[in-house]
Amino acid sequence: MSFDEIAQQLQQAFTDVAFELPDTKALQPALTLPPHALPLVAAYLHDTQGLYFDFLSCLTALDNGSQKNSLEVLYHLYSIPYHHQFVLRVLLPRNAPDAALPSVPTVSTVWRSALWHEREAYDLVGIHFENHPDLRRILLPEDWEGHPLRKDYQHQDYYHGIRVAY
Repeated sequence: MSFDEIAQQLQQAFTDVAFELPDTKALQPALTLPPHALPLVAAYLHDTQGLYFDFLSCLTALDNGSQKNSLEVLYHLYSIPYHHQFVLRVLLPRNAPDAALPSVPTVSTVWRSALWHEREAYDLVGIHFENHPDLRRILLPEDWEGHPLRKDYQHQDYYHGIRVAY
């Protein structure tokens, strides 16, 4: 099943969701959807006969920089029995330095591998995953300041008296 066929099926199933179709020339197209629709769309992609996206192969969080003033989360899905590939994209507004982190619902109830992927995105990019059962840093210490893959990240020179920046 092609990307366009899957996107069309989603648009028919979720008429109240404002999907954004990708540029037709994109090397790897991704269907953009609002954060609130993610849990229902994820469950549909997982549970629907003929689709059965049973594998979340990658979850990637990106900082698009201050000019675009946004962050995004990409969900790379694969259906093992049907050999389908599909990418979902959630676009989030960038937060101010002292404001709450941008937030998106967890998909860990649909794909258990999201438990680790979401923790990594939280740790390195600073995206909060609502209702995640164990959202804490996975690569950095709990008291680390900031999120190192943010384009506005300020490297700290010392961590507990140890020089960490050169």
